[in-house]
Amino acid sequence: MSYVHNTLVQLQQSSPAQVEFYQAAEEVLDCLSPLLELNPHYHDHSIIERIVEPERQIMFRVSWVDDQGKVRVNKGYRIQFNSALGPYKGGLRFHPSVNASIIKFLGFEQIFKNALTGLPIGGGKGGSNFDPKGKSDGEIMRFCQAFMSELYRHIGPTTDVPAGDIGVGAREIGYLYGQYKRLTGRYEGILTGKGLNWGGSLGRKEATGYGAVYFARNMLKARGDDIVGKTCLVSGAGNVAIYTIEKLYQLGALPITCSDSQGTIHHSQGINLGTLKLLKEVKRCSLREYVEHHPEATYIEAPSYPQNGHAVWRFKAQLAFPCATQNELTELDAAAMLDNGIYCVSEGANMPSTADAVNRLLEAKIAYGPGKAANAGGVATSQLEMAQNSSMQQWSLEEVDTKLQVIMANIHRHCAEAATEFEQPHNLVLGANIAGFRKVADTMIEQGVY
Repeated sequence: MSYVHNTLVQLQQSSPAQVEFYQAAEEVLDCLSPLLELNPHYHDHSIIERIVEPERQIMFRVSWVDDQGKVRVNKGYRIQFNSALGPYKGGLRFHPSVNASIIKFLGFEQIFKNALTGLPIGGGKGGSNFDPKGKSDGEIMRFCQAFMSELYRHIGPTTDVPAGDIGVGAREIGYLYGQYKRLTGRYEGILTGKGLNWGGSLGRKEATGYGAVYFARNMLKARGDDIVGKTCLVSGAGNVAIYTIEKLYQLGALPITCSDSQGTIHHSQGINLGTLKLLKEVKRCSLREYVEHHPEATYIEAPSYPQNGHAVWRFKAQLAFPCATQNELTELDAAAMLDNGIYCVSEGANMPSTADAVNRLLEAKIAYGPGKAANAGGVATSQLEMAQNSSMQQWSLEEVDTKLQVIMANIHRHCAEAATEFEQPHNLVLGANIAGFRKVADTMIEQGVY
């Protein structure tokens, strides 16, 4: 419809050269067309024009000193996208690929993801083009301290509560939090993913991966199927991938792949979780060393991947969990997955599938859970951490996990109901976008123009 098209054209003029952001906005707005046709009042209130523009964009210089005494400079970002439902909530990403487009696409997706959880949190995102790989603990600490020395001015327990993302784990959260406390003198819940000794929540590091598996289980249940006994493909080797693999084992499935930026492991007997955690959580090294522990496994170097594709998706299996990064799954990958028997895809990463890949999966009418729904378990448990901080409590792992399972089941139900309402019951992409948007847009209208 012309309204959506005109909004996207204006967006490209006001935010030039932000390709990932355009991709995220177009995917959401295209799905909203049937809703907007039935509800012209969203047009009357300029909701689309308002929702694609962040409430606040903060960009800053981060100067820090490396181990050789040289001053290094990186760029920092915090995009406070939408606070209609509550404080801005979304992770910090430290990765050389980070730029304004990446952060805006992540922040835009976060609006609807957070709305789907049913919890009172708005959407935001942040990060830096700093690369933690190859840096010493001292260098990472000094960078985090420099980053927080600017960010602390813009966050707070009832305004904006960042979390971790790619490149920002427990170590980085600790350094960031320590600097915030040093600067403000306040001990408060301004970050999630904290250590268990100082306000963290049991189950938080596992939540995104566990949640993606719970979402897959709900999709399969709706089709009269189950995870037990299924062979699974998983991409990535970070926090999300590790705990996706862990939960798959707990539910009786067999994950046979994982990957990092340098290559892919295929282990037909099942990925050894202990070895994976050793390499990635303790040694922080390449997956190449995996075959030294398990010579029966195969390591595929990234340069030998199929053209316009990824080796991780080229094995026979039933379920797939993209858990690495954006646009890792191409149309050719989607075709290969379908040929190899995949009939359920649950996205642990943010926007891991290209637009063409998504279309191919939707055309096949398989069970497909988009990231804003399937990986919402991480931010949902972050909000549970905020609730525990506010009440000065720490809940048991069982209590947190039970709440997570209920949240993921509710997200699936809301997506499925919206998809059915618009006569596309297999299309959870449309369902997720409409369900998330409607909640935020109705709230924006009720709160007036701001």
